[in-house]
Amino acid sequence: MNKNVLITGASRGIGRAIALELKALGYNLFLSAKNETNLTKIAQELGVKDFIACDLSKPNEVEKLGNFIQKNEINVLVNNAGEYLYANIENADREKISQIFEVNLLSPIVLCSKAVPFMKVQKWGRIVNIGSISGVMGEAYASLYSGSKSGLIGFTKALALELAQHNITVNTINPGWVQTDLGEKSIEKSDFSLEETLDMIPQRRFVEPKEVAKLVAYLLSNDARGITGQSINLCAGLSVGV
Repeated sequence: MNKNVLITGASRGIGRAIALELKALGYNLFLSAKNETNLTKIAQELGVKDFIACDLSKPNEVEKLGNFIQKNEINVLVNNAGEYLYANIENADREKISQIFEVNLLSPIVLCSKAVPFMKVQKWGRIVNIGSISGVMGEAYASLYSGSKSGLIGFTKALALELAQHNITVNTINPGWVQTDLGEKSIEKSDFSLEETLDMIPQRRFVEPKEVAKLVAYLLSNDARGITGQSINLCAGLSVGV
């Protein structure tokens, strides 16, 4: 059976690390990202089957990505793309609220709806959603981000129940602070310095993108077939306490 995997947000950070890991394991890669230039670069680097640039905040582009999923018979879906906002709730206008929920929650739901029919036909499938520790614990001044990622966790649990009898697993990985460009920009926008942020993390370090990629690879493997509906924190101890 071919294992055709689509990774969203694949051009950098965690998504890029996942693509590198799964390519090494022999998966057929199909990639998506917002930045077409960066996406083309990694697609050529890895020799992927096909790729498509997509802005997940735009429903019409998400629909095109859904068609891409069906055309390429995707049976492994990694919903990695996400958007972060650090701001007072009173400064969040309707457009920004809609945008962050479209990217972080609604788009993954739509993409799952497009991938599941073929998974059911094959009686096998894997869905991994990349959430956030902020969706588990809550994060002040990031309520939109936290709310959207919390919704993704709830969706994962319910969908896992719905698909369990079809040999399809659905799980969420919740990274804490990760050593990526997005992580660094998040610190710049927050009220805390790098040193203050590290002091809040029990292991006093950021998670590396490769750690997330390795966990994704395990969840896709046959060894993890009994793991479904789970919300797994990969956060260097951040969810436990300071």
